[in-house]
Amino acid sequence: MAEGEVKQSTAENTAYDRNDLPELLPIYYKRLFPYGPYYKWLSYGGVQKSYFHNREFSFTLKDDIYIRYQSFADQSEMEKEIQRVMPYKIDIGAVFSHKPKDHKTVKPGAFIAQEKELVFDIDMTDYDDVRNCCSGANICEKCWPLMVIAIKIVDRALRDDFGFEHRLWVYSGRRGVHCWVCDESTRQLSQTARTAIAEYLSVVKGGESQTKKVSLREPMHPSLKAAFEIMTKHLKHYLFEQQDILGTEDRLKKVLRLFPEAGLREILQEDAEKGGDSEDIWKRWLGTVRSEKERDNMKKSPFPLHEVVFQYCYPRLDVNVSKGVNHLLKSPFCIHPKTGRVCVPIDVEDVDNFDPFAVPTISTLCKEIDEYKEQPGKENEPQPGTKRKVQDYQKTSLKKSVDIFNKFVKGLSVMWRGKMIENSDQKGDF
Repeated sequence: MAEGEVKQSTAENTAYDRNDLPELLPIYYKRLFPYGPYYKWLSYGGVQKSYFHNREFSFTLKDDIYIRYQSFADQSEMEKEIQRVMPYKIDIGAVFSHKPKDHKTVKPGAFIAQEKELVFDIDMTDYDDVRNCCSGANICEKCWPLMVIAIKIVDRALRDDFGFEHRLWVYSGRRGVHCWVCDESTRQLSQTARTAIAEYLSVVKGGESQTKKVSLREPMHPSLKAAFEIMTKHLKHYLFEQQDILGTEDRLKKVLRLFPEAGLREILQEDAEKGGDSEDIWKRWLGTVRSEKERDNMKKSPFPLHEVVFQYCYPRLDVNVSKGVNHLLKSPFCIHPKTGRVCVPIDVEDVDNFDPFAVPTISTLCKEIDEYKEQPGKENEPQPGTKRKVQDYQKTSLKKSVDIFNKFVKGLSVMWRGKMIENSDQKGDF
């Protein structure tokens, strides 16, 4: 598959009905939720004994009953409570100075959010002004590339510009993606530092009433150059073919309004009137802009076409989610109650092939368990090359997602093992 393309979904998910959740969630939470790696992730190897104890969870129950400040002593207690209350949604919060469940017994001002992963929330609804196919909570194969582009750009910046190593990307279950940056130094960042990072990654600015939301200046920052290189690889398939941004008179006028130079707008309008599809018009515009720049006719905006690409393709972050240490974010592997889809981890190396419409629903997973059991000799079959019983998630289409998560947690284990050795050396425990 060519870079920049998103394949059509070929999976036939079993029809999901939200009314079935009370029957399906007990099966999912008992047989499929990956408690082991999930606990390893959020306890970070137990390097700090109180780290998991002091972590806040919140549950949204049936009929939108919301419960905050849940906390657990260990994996077993967490499992039992999740299976007891059957949350429709799980959110993960900060690591506090005290156990969240005891917050009412702590003196005012002493209960403090101390650490949390640096998180990012990218929602498709924030792109409604530049989507020609969908709006609101709806997504399709024509606009999903926006999430692919966002993951590539933000992940590259977090890795190369900041040196963050442990980044977990998760599909939100409906219309967006989340990122959890889990390096030790990142979890300890102040609100000021988190805000600075989020602002560094924010280029598209302005509310609904603002037409032009991107302004680039010379010299262009290296991070923006790298982002533009990523977006360029998606122009033909996404911007010109799937969104066809210059394909109608209204769309053309909308793009032309982004050029601050009145003279340039007139010339580009004339170029567009020569005919052709969006790609043909864009190629003519490239030549025109190059000529006008050589004549020093673009004083208001040195990168007018770049600004169009940034406005239509660059990631749109919810800065408020990123800057707050105490901000809760939906947990990986919970079920989105409106779609029934699992909030699965995304393999960044294969993000072009991630299909949100092929993500299994809870209905599909429960059906796959039943179908596996019905195969002769399969129910008690051991894992290949071992005597261990095949785990339930391995019998379903959730296996790939759990494998991605296990790989991420394994990478984290290198970090916390090094920290444990460091702590032992400091204590003289040889």
